Amino acid sequence: MKTVELQTYKKEAFVNITRTVREEVAKSGLQEGVVLVHSPHTTAGITITENADPDVCADMIWALKELVPKLPYRHAEGNSPAHLKTILVGNNVSVPVKDGELCLGIWQGIYFCEFDGPRDRRFFITMSSK
Repeated sequence: MKTVELQTYKKEAFVNITRTVREEVAKSGLQEGVVLVHSPHTTAGITITENADPDVCADMIWALKELVPKLPYRHAEGNSPAHLKTILVGNNVSVPVKDGELCLGIWQGIYFCEFDGPRDRRFFITMSSK
């Protein structure tokens, strides 16, 4: 398992981590199997979405704000919306690997989703062979 450190710079952001995951798959020599990318945070998730148009990520952040409004939550820290967004997005994705390459669609990328930044973060990459 590989631990990757990440610094986020905004309150909410989708950070494209596809290149990092590809590099780790290449370093590992994995030819066929699966890679799991996991966030250990309760206010940051991992997802796969379009990576060609940055407006898609901006739209996702906007839509999640609409879906999870500020309410009088009981959680004293004040970041309940970030926890809820993480629950909706999820903490991990798994991607098949074939011939040493991630089996992503042409427009897909893997994103670290920050909902309570800026913060020092990390995510884990775990590979398993067939």
